Amino acid sequence: MEFIPTDIPDVIMIKPRVFGDGRGFFMETWEQHKFAEAGLACQFVQDNHSRSAKHTLRGLHYQILQPQGKLVRVVMGEVFDVVVDLRRSSRTFGKWVGTTLSAENKQQLWVPPGFAHGFLALSETVDFVYKCTDYYAPQHERTLLWNDPQLGIEWPLSPSQAPVLSGKDKTGKRLRDVETYS
Repeated sequence: MEFIPTDIPDVIMIKPRVFGDGRGFFMETWEQHKFAEAGLACQFVQDNHSRSAKHTLRGLHYQILQPQGKLVRVVMGEVFDVVVDLRRSSRTFGKWVGTTLSAENKQQLWVPPGFAHGFLALSETVDFVYKCTDYYAPQHERTLLWNDPQLGIEWPLSPSQAPVLSGKDKTGKRLRDVETYS
């Protein structure tokens, strides 16, 4: 596996080594030893799997208490994945990084605790899977507004295309109004 820091160094792109032939492919997606050697010593307690239709935008979600680190990847389809730094003490507070994750490129993204996370489904159907370092706690879940002008996230949507949003994602709060981490 190759571990590549993004423009926010704590957010890491992981490129697995893929072995393929006419039968298909094999790759490791998680090995505790390799992740620890790369500085990502974490324990996962929960795996999640979501399916989304094209133009569905999920996020930007985080838990203010019981913050979750997430190892995210796509097993069917393609997404534009976004991570926003919500750690006030960080030099990159309020900054975002975005990348394309797909079943084809097989890349993963490490989203550390202290970040909001979301994605936009780019293909007709997306199966998105992720490991979490803490349990889902709906009472602590918060939503950062996906289109907050202060963030300036460049979602790959045409001007005439509105994303498909859940009720909670429609009513997310702007960066200036959300609870953040110290």
